[in-house]
Amino acid sequence: MLSTLLADFRIVFDRDPAARNWLEVLFCYPGLQALVFHRVAHRLNRMGIPFIPRLMSYISRFLTGVEIHPGATIGKGIFIDHGMGVVIGETAIIGDYTLIYQGVTLGGTGKDQGKRHPTVGENVVVGAGAKVLGNIQIGNNVRIGAGSVVLRDVPSDCTVVGIPGRIVYRSGVKVNPLEHGSLPDSEAEVIRILLDKIETLSQQVQELQSQAYLVPAGQIKAEICRKLESSAPHCEISDAVIQQFLDGSGI
Repeated sequence: MLSTLLADFRIVFDRDPAARNWLEVLFCYPGLQALVFHRVAHRLNRMGIPFIPRLMSYISRFLTGVEIHPGATIGKGIFIDHGMGVVIGETAIIGDYTLIYQGVTLGGTGKDQGKRHPTVGENVVVGAGAKVLGNIQIGNNVRIGAGSVVLRDVPSDCTVVGIPGRIVYRSGVKVNPLEHGSLPDSEAEVIRILLDKIETLSQQVQELQSQAYLVPAGQIKAEICRKLESSAPHCEISDAVIQQFLDGSGI
């Protein structure tokens, strides 16, 4: 346990540019203090000691604003930044070197018995206010955007944004884990495509209306077919993006 606590202490200096000295980190970082409480409470909980682990969890919540159930399994090198409002459920599992910001919930979705909280892989970044709910699997090197709500499994090396969370792949791009607010906006992209479609259709309708009194009906029909054929490739691409958004972008 000592080596794990040491890894938790050292990771603060790697992840937080505001960390200046060891004294400040020990006494002024509630995320680290909550992890210290949890390491002890978790050890007592595994030994089968009743009440005391939950009491330690409650005291830790009162002092730090971070609520971690003693049953949660947390790896080494975890950094809970600021920490206020973080909730980690009883059967949650968190991999090594995960970065968790304030307001994050790793919770359940019902009263099911057994495993009912998320399993988070290694080197994961969970942005401020994000909610990861249910017995789902979050792969390694995943970034969850601030304010996202994740309800389904997420494979490794992905970025998740939105409500509900949707995957945006970032293959081949090196990402700074601290930039959890610099994420793609899949909702805006779909809305932009829909607006482009509406504008294109409006222009076509206006053109056809202006020609309605000058061109025979058969020629109008042929013109409509020609315009639809010429715009088909664009529509196929945009339709694919929209369908991917509606399907959860690969989740």
